[in-house]
Amino acid sequence: MKVVYFSVTGQTKRFAAKLNAYETIEIDPTAELEMKDPYVLVVPTYEAEFIAPVFDFLETGENQKFLAGVSGSGNRNFAELFVFSAKEIAKKYGVPLIYAFEFSGTKEDVDNFEEEVRELERKTTMVRAQQ
Repeated sequence: MKVVYFSVTGQTKRFAAKLNAYETIEIDPTAELEMKDPYVLVVPTYEAEFIAPVFDFLETGENQKFLAGVSGSGNRNFAELFVFSAKEIAKKYGVPLIYAFEFSGTKEDVDNFEEEVRELERKTTMVRAQQ
């Protein structure tokens, strides 16, 4: 499974750079990206206008179809608004919010995220095998 991410200030980009187990792909607002396999999306927490490229990406081709889960980065000081962008995407596209972390994440966050992605891969593989 691939990890697709979007970064505004560099926090999610730094998190993605720490991932060893998965190929990462950055959403580039100037280029169209179409996924052909299941992926996990990692997004920062910002108002929709700041992460509009994420929604453009999700509406491109069959990208919605291959979205397996979403993870969010944010600041816990914002209480109920912590990772609200990821929560909104999870709800809108009917996928699980698999992990939430602060800023660019810790080593523990990376390990936990990669474990969640492995679990999601297992579930995705089982569903495909049953079809």
